[in-house]
Amino acid sequence: MTFEEGDAVVLHDKHSEYDGHEGTVSQVMETMFGDANYVVDFEDGKEQGVPEDNLEPAE
Repeated sequence: MTFEEGDAVVLHDKHSEYDGHEGTVSQVMETMFGDANYVVDFEDGKEQGVPEDNLEPAE
């Protein structure tokens, strides 16, 4: 599933302090391999370079 700027998402990354938190996609970047990486904004910070597999839509 691809996400667009402004989408509400939940991050799943056990190495991130925002694991399990809901945030908003603020930027979509395409890698040289054609995959999307995302910048996700949270209340108290942001996570950059998040692969699509680490995100799910927020309910």
